[in-house]
Amino acid sequence: MEKTKDPADRSSRSERKRRDSFGMFDGYDSCSEDTSSSSSSDESEEEVAPLPSSLPIIKNNGQVYTYPDGKSGMATCEMCGMVGVRDAFYSKTKRFCSVSCSRSYSSNSKKASILARLQGKPPTKKAKVLQKKPLVAKLAAYAQYKATLKNQSVNKAPVTVEGFSWGNYITSNNVIAAPVTCFRHAPMGNCWGDIAEGVRIEVPNTDSNLPTKVFWISGIVKLAGYNALLRYEGFENDSSLDFWCNICGPDIHPVGWCATSGKPLVPPQSIQHKYTNWKAFLVKRLTGAKTLPPDFSQKVSENMQYPFKPSMRVEVVDKTHLCRTRVAVVESVIGGRLRLVYEESEDKTDDFWCHMYSPLIHPIGWSRSIGHRFKRTDILKKQESNYDAPSHLFIKVKDVEQGSEWFKEGMKLEAIDPLNLSAICVATIRKVLAEGYLMIGIDGSEAADGSDWFCYHASSPSIFPVGFCEINKIELTPPRGYTKLPFKWFDYLRETGSIAAPVKLFNKDVPNHGFRVGMKLEAVDLMEPRLVCVATVTRIIHRLLRIHFDGWEDEYDQWVDCESPDLYPVGWCQLTGYQLQPPAPQSNKDGQSNVSKQKKKSKSQPYKGHKKMTTLQLKDEMLDGDDYTFLQGASDQESNGSGSYYIKQEP
Repeated sequence: MEKTKDPADRSSRSERKRRDSFGMFDGYDSCSEDTSSSSSSDESEEEVAPLPSSLPIIKNNGQVYTYPDGKSGMATCEMCGMVGVRDAFYSKTKRFCSVSCSRSYSSNSKKASILARLQGKPPTKKAKVLQKKPLVAKLAAYAQYKATLKNQSVNKAPVTVEGFSWGNYITSNNVIAAPVTCFRHAPMGNCWGDIAEGVRIEVPNTDSNLPTKVFWISGIVKLAGYNALLRYEGFENDSSLDFWCNICGPDIHPVGWCATSGKPLVPPQSIQHKYTNWKAFLVKRLTGAKTLPPDFSQKVSENMQYPFKPSMRVEVVDKTHLCRTRVAVVESVIGGRLRLVYEESEDKTDDFWCHMYSPLIHPIGWSRSIGHRFKRTDILKKQESNYDAPSHLFIKVKDVEQGSEWFKEGMKLEAIDPLNLSAICVATIRKVLAEGYLMIGIDGSEAADGSDWFCYHASSPSIFPVGFCEINKIELTPPRGYTKLPFKWFDYLRETGSIAAPVKLFNKDVPNHGFRVGMKLEAVDLMEPRLVCVATVTRIIHRLLRIHFDGWEDEYDQWVDCESPDLYPVGWCQLTGYQLQPPAPQSNKDGQSNVSKQKKKSKSQPYKGHKKMTTLQLKDEMLDGDDYTFLQGASDQESNGSGSYYIKQEP
């Protein structure tokens, strides 16, 4: 009967179908129904915004395929596994590429899905058939979708630093970033999987003049932490439209997401006329390719959930006195980093930042259980809404056996100075405490009353046996005022009548961390722990990393353990909404003798001097009525080092 229709009528219907379609502008968008069905024909009478007449609509075997609901896209034959344009498939459900496959399926019940395998899951039992909806319902659903995107953008607004872009920084300097798998405490650190160069994903198509949001397939050209340099399929070796994005962002999806979600998948307008048969092109490019796992976005969401909540009470090192802890309340949680407000702070400005896995925080009662000095909170300052954080939320230290060959008071060792994180110093064990904790003092700079001792666990990767620096060609900081230079351990031990702590008692575990010299990352400035900065790994000694803050002088580098929760992949700040501190301006580097050096000192030096001063002040404040020492046997547990300067990370 179609052949008996008036040619003008057919032309009118064809033009109306072109005008009503969202789909397949020189490509494919997603799941469509057969236009031969009466319902599709009826539905085509409903009109939407007209399309640009210059945009050709894909053709197959001379037939124009357009759909008023905008659902023409890719499909996978459940019999032979062929991937092709959905509107060219057989039957209303578009489950088979041909009549032959449809009949074979009925007799053999064989199922195959190349797309499903790409997504890392077995073929589904039944192909998903999208039900047709009235146009009004579709527009309402689309409005809801846009509202959801808007809410996501409000809740997860990426924090950008004016003038700084990780992508441009990495590309212009031709450097590499540490992979996400190096940071097991960071989101997706344990489930990053096989995401690598060449993986295909579906992303928003920004090279489009359409009034609605459309997507297209891109391939990963380069990875830098969470960030990836992407290139739209069809551009081949043309990098003119390459762009960087965060793989964990809300607009990144595995191949096939548009098909199952009914979202338009449209090629960039710059290349829309490059191929006459997009179906064949995409089948060739996608067959055998890898994509993200189908539950990738769900895993990202789960990894962004943190057990610590506002109003939880913890014990944390007193940043003004190294030797004691205080009670603090969780004020906010950003990416696992806690802003803690000391409980006695009435205006909530006396705060302290650390990661939830930091060894500087402990459950309420920790100080009492191990004999740690503790500053009591005025009972009137406590709020009924606050509650103690459960003990299972805190990082667990390695179990140790304090036998007869354990650490003893007076033994010498080498340790990272928490007041000067760029230095490894000559140190002494001042007290052996419960549960494997040790009180350490830096030789030559200790207060007479031990008020500047600090606490490391015996398994800490930040304490080392005598000779560690010499063997690994690290400069060892001798005791202040020691004149017999160069420093020799043999002479020093003899002069002080002391012995070295046995090597076998130290933590010798070296994980396969994956860091390499020159890798970029985002790192906390532990001298000012609210700041997360652009940084570089400059040295690797077993599990010890030398972290350099880009744009600043080497004297402000910091020694950090490879498993420190204060190190993050490139893109972590953008993902979590934390503010990233960019490198110091080049102009500052050019004038290091004045501007840069002066600015650098304003960044860190007051903290160093202030800390040294406040620990000495403790001599006159030890008996201020608020300081308590809990005793357990002969042990007198002292504080972990100052949170602002403390670099030790427990395993």
